[in-house]
Parts: sequence; structure tokens; C-alpha cells
Amino acid sequence: MKYVLIFTAALLLISCGDDKKESVTGNYAANAVQKTPLEQSVARGKEIYGELCVTCHMPNGKGVPGAFPPLNPSDWLTEKPTESIHAVKYGLKGEIVVNGQTYNNVMLPLGLDDQEVADVMNYTIQAWNKGEMVTAEDVKAVEK
Repeated sequence: MKYVLIFTAALLLISCGDDKKESVTGNYAANAVQKTPLEQSVARGKEIYGELCVTCHMPNGKGVPGAFPPLNPSDWLTEKPTESIHAVKYGLKGEIVVNGQTYNNVMLPLGLDDQEVADVMNYTIQAWNKGEMVTAEDVKAVEK
């Protein structure tokens, strides 16, 4: 009988704790600061970068000297935004100069939609280069 009472008391305490957690979570969600559109885009872009770009450009964005250009930092990203968007959207083939070093390789199209291109551009720009937000409309305006 003693064990039944202890078990019942423990069960009641656990149940009360769950209710409290839900209300704390609810309050936390209500008080959470909303992310700006740029912050939301950067977060999505970080995921895309981790899935598709990290293999060549490395986790730190430094690339592979002589093979894959750096994105951290990258004068090509900051000084040639249209060309950068074009490369992410359609791929890139041929010679480019990044931070004074020549690269001549192939970047295949990644199959991203306009918003995904904007997101990964925003991640690389905001994480390592600082610049203006890229929108899906900016990407849509870049034609093949």
C-alpha cells in the first residue's frame, strides 16, 4: 500500500510538471522576439549551404585554394552581385578572379528556386561579407 501511495504521488507530481512546462513554453513562445525577414532568410540559407555548398566552399567558407573560390571573404560576392546570383542560380563555368586569385572550374546548377538562391546568398553575404539583402525578386530578375 505504501508503494502505491508513493507511486500515485510521484505520478501526480510528474503530471503537474508537464502542465507547468506547457505554460512556460506557451509564455516563451508569446514573448519570443520575431526574426526579421533577413534573419529568417539567413537561417534558411545556412541550412542550404550546409547541404549543398559546404563540400566545395568548406564549412568556414574559405574554399580550396586553386580549386574552389572562397566565400569568406569574397570580393566577387560583394562587387559582382548579379554574377554571383547567376552562378548560384544557373551554375558557373570558366575563369573568375576572387580576391586576386584566378579560379577556373565548374559549378553545376544546384536546382534551387529563386527564394532558396536568395537565402543562400543572404547567408554567405551576412555571415562573411556584409552587404544588402538579396530577395527572390532580385534573383528572378537575373536571366540566363
